[in-house]
Formats: sequence, structure tokens, C-alpha cells
Amino acid sequence: MDKLRLYLVTDSEILKGRDFYAEIENALRGGVTAVQLREKNCDGKEFLEKAIKLRELTRKYGAWFIINDRIDIALLCDADGVHVGQSDIPAIEARKILGNNRIIGVSARTIEEAKEAELQGADYLGVGAIFPTSTKSDAKIVTMEQLRAIRESVSIPVIAIGGLTLGRVRLLKQYNIDGYAVISAILKKDDIYEECVKWSNMVR
Repeated sequence: MDKLRLYLVTDSEILKGRDFYAEIENALRGGVTAVQLREKNCDGKEFLEKAIKLRELTRKYGAWFIINDRIDIALLCDADGVHVGQSDIPAIEARKILGNNRIIGVSARTIEEAKEAELQGADYLGVGAIFPTSTKSDAKIVTMEQLRAIRESVSIPVIAIGGLTLGRVRLLKQYNIDGYAVISAILKKDDIYEECVKWSNMVR
């Protein structure tokens, strides 16, 4: 699943008033291979509007488009799939609604959660937080040892998330990770296109 290699998670608040769609397009131009729409403070109408527009942009650049949690909106905008957490609809139930042609990602912090997600039909795992992160202050840290153990316990792709920076990617490469999910390390940059070019080169 090469499309998981550089996985951008949206957060319009980090952009501080900059044009949301223009900056996500800059990220796609720079080499982002998947975009997850995760807007914590959007109402349903605005979330759907963003989803429809990002679906168009991701198609333009050949990137996957994933919706956080909202299976209904994923179907309405014809997204490639959804990402669910441990407190959301289980993957096995999400699959009944989405069918077999869409991607389901599941957050996992332990071997048990990882194995259960794979058993339920998850297509990939998002594992973290690997490092402390400002975008999810209550996130518990997954150690490097736990990351390695999770990677070795499942056969589906694993992407790392949480506090990732270009320097920290170098540390993670030894763990045979399939992708890197990034939020603030990209979206806080003044030149998002140039930053994504650097990331794209790093995670190859």
C-alpha cells in the first residue's frame, strides 16, 4: 500500500486562517499520498462540504482520501475509505456498511488491539502516539518496543502517527513502517509544498 507512505491528517485550525483547500493542494503537489479529513470542530454540513472538495483534489493528484470516523460522509463523497478509533464503530461493522471495495484503517496502541483489528478486516493500522503531540494532548505514548511488536504481530500495513518530524522519521525507518501520518509538522510550515517535498524524499 504505497499510498500510505506520506499520510496527511487535516486540521484547519493549525493553518490559522490560511486557505484550507489551497494548502492541502500544496501538500498534494509536494508528494502527499493520502489525506485524512479530520476536523474536530466542524459541524456535519461543513465537514461534508470539505469532504466533497477534498475528494476532487485527491483524485486530481492520485492520492487516497480517507474520512475520520464518519462512515456516512465517506459514502456521500465517495471517499476511498474511513479511519476509526478504538471507541468508534468496529471495523467489522464498518465493513458491512462500506462493502469490500473501500479501505478501513484502525487506530491501535497494543498488540491485542492490532490483532483484533486485523481479524475484523482492517486494511491498515495507525499506531501511536509515537511521540508527544500537540494535536492530541491526551494521547498515550507507544514505545519503540511496542511499535516493533505490533509491526511483527500483524501482516497488514502499519503507519506511525504522533509527533513525527523529519528527524524522527530517521529513527523509525528501522521498524519497517509502511507509512507516516503527519499533521502539525507539515501544516505549521509557511511553505507546505516545499516541506512535503522534503517529507516525500525522506519516506521513500
